[in-house]
Amino acid sequence: MNSLNIPTSANSAVIEAAYAAWQQDPDSVDPTWRAFFQGFTLGSNGGSPAAGAAATGAPIIDSLKQSHVHYLISTYRAIGHMEAHLDPLSDPPPPHPKLSLAHFQLGEADLDTSPYGRVSAEGGRAAYACIAASARLALDGRIDAVATAPINKESIRAAGIDSIGHTEMYAALTDTKNPMTLFQTITLRVFFLTRHVSLARACSLVSTDLVAEEIRDSVEGLRSLGLDTTSAPLAVAGLNPHNGEHGLFGDEEGRFIEPAVARCRAEGISVVGPVPADSVFHQALHGRYSAVLSLYHDQGHIATKTLDFERTISLTLAMPFLRTSVDHGTAFDIAGKAVASPVSMVEAIRLGALYGPAYAAYSKSKRN
Repeated sequence: MNSLNIPTSANSAVIEAAYAAWQQDPDSVDPTWRAFFQGFTLGSNGGSPAAGAAATGAPIIDSLKQSHVHYLISTYRAIGHMEAHLDPLSDPPPPHPKLSLAHFQLGEADLDTSPYGRVSAEGGRAAYACIAASARLALDGRIDAVATAPINKESIRAAGIDSIGHTEMYAALTDTKNPMTLFQTITLRVFFLTRHVSLARACSLVSTDLVAEEIRDSVEGLRSLGLDTTSAPLAVAGLNPHNGEHGLFGDEEGRFIEPAVARCRAEGISVVGPVPADSVFHQALHGRYSAVLSLYHDQGHIATKTLDFERTISLTLAMPFLRTSVDHGTAFDIAGKAVASPVSMVEAIRLGALYGPAYAAYSKSKRN
């Protein structure tokens, strides 16, 4: 086995046998199965590895059936027309063997219990299992990066998982203290000084020490992706309209941001700022700056998502491996309707493939 894609036609007895073997001796099974079982065991115990030995195989078999349901749906989309009775003057076509429930090792009861497109603990366990398995494969050096699809936080909570967000999960699985977020939209890259705090709180958090620290971390983040940090400097966005107009609309630029930029420039870091926020993102998009350090959540989010919502990709840095992700939710309201756009997922995969090798080499050099 050379991938994480567990065959959708796999026999449940085979899975049960492999799981039993893994419980006796984890090293006795293929590494991919090992990561798969470890993930489901963690997911079934709220993300607690200590409880893994007591877990049963039920969540694994249930989620295997769920994958069979998804396989059935995709098969009907591809060849379902072969059973369609289109000519009322002719006999209906015979049942197609590849469209029978038996072909997918399913019965009517399995279809009735499928949590497709709604909040469920089973879905939360399955999502966490995949996340845990991907982390293990990356930590083992078998993959350079992980591109994540959205997860439903209510399902994660229903499964009893301690962490409900991707970033928190990967941080816990990799023992990362302060993961860093970078947005990339086309050629615009944006870091964040503050994120999930009120606007009033974000403004009060601006300080010379914090801005200087985030400048250093942002430049290091660009280096980890193999990007040039000298030919185009990092830009720090201003906080107030027109950079405060020399104190007319606020004085944070002069009190905190300018001293932080001067301090980092004295350290040899290529950085400029503050640059008025109404122009800095446009200039960065066209190559004047390598990236922008935005000062609060919506300042950076509005700039990137207005430029191209579907191509705004989140990169999680400062972990042992690179993670890229779409920046939208699960959209249960359109689940199974074949109308979701793949653009964000394609872009997340593309950036993972683009930056993954350089990031893996950087991470390895830091460990050595």
